[in-house]
Amino acid sequence: MNERVEISNSEWEVMRILWTLQAATSRQIIDLLAEKLGWKEATTKTYISRLVTKKYVKTEKRGRAYLYLPAVEEEATITEQLLASFAKICQKHIGQTLANVVREIPLSQADIEEVSRILAAKQKTAPLELECDCLPKGHKAKYC
Repeated sequence: MNERVEISNSEWEVMRILWTLQAATSRQIIDLLAEKLGWKEATTKTYISRLVTKKYVKTEKRGRAYLYLPAVEEEATITEQLLASFAKICQKHIGQTLANVVREIPLSQADIEEVSRILAAKQKTAPLELECDCLPKGHKAKYC
């Protein structure tokens, strides 16, 4: 899928279940979201329907029931959403924002090793400082 994936916060909850289970009936999704978030059946069905309409979820007929499957890849979608969020931030502030995020989120030992390796490689070619990209080139920022 080459077009930008746009998933609301509520739709993310449905996608997280589908990515985790790889396939689920509407009953499974409804029951899990009722338990996790207290959602009513109609609410969950609405979000499933929206995701099917957007083609982020596909359906397969299994007997009398439909099985719902993710049609977008989890890692690619997460990365796309995070990069879109970081694109809204002045590039001078991305490093500190990323440091704040890393400080707050849980990471495994393996995660920390991989991030450390990537940062060490990136440090070799990184500039000393990034310029503010809030204004068009040629305009001087008063603050940033």
